[in-house]
Amino acid sequence: MSSTTKVLALVALTGCLSVAGYQTILETWAQEGPNWMKGLPQQHHSVWKVHDINRPKPRKVDPGETATDAPSDAIILFDGSSLDEWQGSGGKMWALVDGAMEVNNTGNIRTKREFGDCQLHLEYMPPAKPKKVSQGRGNSGIIFMERYEVQVLDNWENPTYSDGYIGSVYGQHPPLVNPCRKPGEWQTYDIVFKAPRFEDGKLVSTGYFTVFLNGVLVQHNAEIYGSVVWRKLAKYSAHGPKGKIVLQDHGDRQNPRFRNIWIRELDLSRGALDNREASAELKSKAGR
Repeated sequence: MSSTTKVLALVALTGCLSVAGYQTILETWAQEGPNWMKGLPQQHHSVWKVHDINRPKPRKVDPGETATDAPSDAIILFDGSSLDEWQGSGGKMWALVDGAMEVNNTGNIRTKREFGDCQLHLEYMPPAKPKKVSQGRGNSGIIFMERYEVQVLDNWENPTYSDGYIGSVYGQHPPLVNPCRKPGEWQTYDIVFKAPRFEDGKLVSTGYFTVFLNGVLVQHNAEIYGSVVWRKLAKYSAHGPKGKIVLQDHGDRQNPRFRNIWIRELDLSRGALDNREASAELKSKAGR
């Protein structure tokens, strides 16, 4: 009896693998050999072994044509044609102008959906003709869970306090550098947000931001100290696993604009990162 026949018989008797899982192992063995798993060490902090052929494969996602285009698993929050994914303050909504949403002094807007861990892309343009200085110039904010803010500001030749610069975790972490473009030019944000976790009303893990501004890293796994506040010390208060994303109207009557907003829902918990899509049944039958 060949080794392949033996495996077929074993699978038939135990039912421990799906057809797809069995096919994956056969394809791997075709390259690595049937004894591949022997002697492999256990991976650090993991249920899997190093080079484990049973470990679930990455899910296929089709990227956009450019780095700013939405990938296939993204939710489109704004494509220039509709504000249907957003709700305004007091029934009022920002203006739709030339394929962008424009702040119009009607208050903040927020997503209708709620999000936890996520990757967010958006583009922002401050007014071409600045009127004020410091925090008064092109000010807005991207506020996750209606609590945790990444600053939006025009800092082209416009200094302010460091933890209030464009790309800062507002009031907590200054950006690593200031890659702000000129007024009237589009600025690109790519943000990875890991939400804080609470159990029984108590904080068990803090939140984190990683932020690229115009393709430049400005926040690297920056710990979030709590909800955004002004001239106070941030602190946490318990909340659910998901919340709405707010775009701020700072009330300066300067009409900054936003466009091309999309989001990918993620699960950045330790277990999800280690066991991507692995079922408890598979891990149990694999003897993990």
